Amino acid sequence: MPRVWDVPVHDSTRVRDARVAAEHAAAVAGLDEQRTSAAALVATELATNLLKHAGGGRVVVDVVAPPVLAADREPRPRVQIATVDHGPGMADVSAALRDGFTTTTGSLGAGLGTCARVADDFDLHSAPGRGTVVVARIGVPEARAADSGPAARLRAGAVNVPFGGAEYSGDAWAWVRDRDLVTLMLADGLGHGPEAARASTAAVEALRASAHLAPGEAVRRLDRALSGTRGAAVAVAQVDTRASVLRFAGVGNIGARLCEGGTWRHLVSRPGIVGTHRPTTLREEQAAWADDRVLVLHSDGLPSRWSPTSDTCRTTTDPAVTAAVTIRDASSSARPVRDDTAVAVLAPTPPDGP
Repeated sequence: MPRVWDVPVHDSTRVRDARVAAEHAAAVAGLDEQRTSAAALVATELATNLLKHAGGGRVVVDVVAPPVLAADREPRPRVQIATVDHGPGMADVSAALRDGFTTTTGSLGAGLGTCARVADDFDLHSAPGRGTVVVARIGVPEARAADSGPAARLRAGAVNVPFGGAEYSGDAWAWVRDRDLVTLMLADGLGHGPEAARASTAAVEALRASAHLAPGEAVRRLDRALSGTRGAAVAVAQVDTRASVLRFAGVGNIGARLCEGGTWRHLVSRPGIVGTHRPTTLREEQAAWADDRVLVLHSDGLPSRWSPTSDTCRTTTDPAVTAAVTIRDASSSARPVRDDTAVAVLAPTPPDGP
């Protein structure tokens, strides 16, 4: 089962915990000494910033797939370090990214330029009065293969926060590619803890053999794979990039929303539990896909009355940042997430690349 490190940072002792979490995740991802040091540096800088400029926050460390899938090779995992805070935010993001920038007025700054330089992927979102989200990913350096197909113009990312600081989240996400088909899945194992994590992990493993299947058939295959587990709510969304069509099938309480030119549309799942009580018929929902679309899948750790904002529909933002902003805006230090909480986002790649 994949480990998730959720480190609340409210005093200086937790900065070390964030660094150690990054080192452990680097070992899981198979990073060499140099890239492990880079991950540790990024975690240390971001955790320190939380204390100095935001009054604290959380660092979530995970091992994830890359934000863009190549057609000709298996994805190599990356260490993802995400920070979320409800601090004062930044008035000038560009200035904060310059090396050596700092301020006494409460905005983040010190170390962000260093983090952006050493990470393979780096993005952030900050809103005055609402807080800041930062996402950095560190992996094994690899040459980017030429891939001009439409599926290469999609990217995905997620943030997964285990309930109560547990070692394992009962939620899991994955995405796979089969030529022009790109499929994103989010699974929420029943309950939380290790048994829930086993169920959602089984869904991830089964999806890897189902990249060629339509969402409805993929859910049926996942149902067989989850037999013998406690089961999971599962949503599967697939973009046929040649046909510019999104197809969706879901069972259980995974939320799914599609932003179409600034307007949000719900994608509806059927009641049931994959692996134990799957409905006999599965309805696939269909929608047009275009370069202004953003798809958000989320588990029920978000409040039921969560509403997306204009920030959630930004196609230029790293999908994992969009996921973290969703978690930030749906919670607070006084109202933390109430269960394992995962948000996965699929969006187009900007014209100038990720």
